[in-house]
Amino acid sequence: MKQKDGAGLNEHLELVSSALKGNRRSLGKLITHIESGYRPKIPFFKSWTLGVTGSPGAGKSTLIGALASKWLEKGEKVAILAVDPSSPKSGGALLGDRMRMQGVNSSDSVFVRSIATRNHTGGLSSSIGPIIELLSASGWTRIILETVGSGQSQVRIIAFTDRILLVEGPDRGDVIQAEKAGILELADIIAINKSDIPTSKDAFNSIKLSMEYSDKNPPLIHLVSALNGDGINELLSSIEKCPKSDDTNIIKIRQLLLSAWDSRLLSHPSLNNMIDNINAGTITIEDALAVLSKDVNVGGD
Repeated sequence: MKQKDGAGLNEHLELVSSALKGNRRSLGKLITHIESGYRPKIPFFKSWTLGVTGSPGAGKSTLIGALASKWLEKGEKVAILAVDPSSPKSGGALLGDRMRMQGVNSSDSVFVRSIATRNHTGGLSSSIGPIIELLSASGWTRIILETVGSGQSQVRIIAFTDRILLVEGPDRGDVIQAEKAGILELADIIAINKSDIPTSKDAFNSIKLSMEYSDKNPPLIHLVSALNGDGINELLSSIEKCPKSDDTNIIKIRQLLLSAWDSRLLSHPSLNNMIDNINAGTITIEDALAVLSKDVNVGGD
């Protein structure tokens, strides 16, 4: 984001200073600016990140709330970035229900923010990286990135997190969809939620057997209930002990590059004109790609 004058720059600098001192209002405003393209200079702090993904209805938000409650008891500060899909027509976020977190979002030690994808390919905007850096520098010790969990958009989550928790419900069909998306290969831990439902044990045994046959180093699998707390302590322990994996570094870098490329392409000033021209039949897709690719290669200015 280019500054129009010194006043705008000073405002951003004041927001950065205030956010780093713990002002939540300034933090929220600064995140909004980051989503619009601003990249503040932030001191480096080692971040702790957990990616949470899985099929809709698996109980991701409720499980995150249960985990956050445990972290609060240990004195941690928990930031939750809930990624919501954007409308393909308006570009606005179709914000989901983030209130199923057992009231933890009312704590001063919890920061919950919905982040719109803004139609970025892969389901995650490259602004996620700077937002995580800001949260870490501002003192948030447990940063959770929750994705919508649909198709290949699940895979992009590896670019911005150090460990991935896949949450599935008691329906085996959900797990099959996850396998098709490829997220099972990247998950460090799998939680079969809603253990109070009888079919959850069948899903747990099925995926456990499947992973043991197909993976030499299968992820840890937990049977839990976010509602009654069964298995939450054991899941939390596995998450805390989960090390960063060097095996996925190449995939992580690839996804970071794709995210940066998507962001630059989608912010190209001529993109909408190109789309209109293609729709009018005055240029072809190949014509547009030739122009856009050339401009992106030189910085998109």
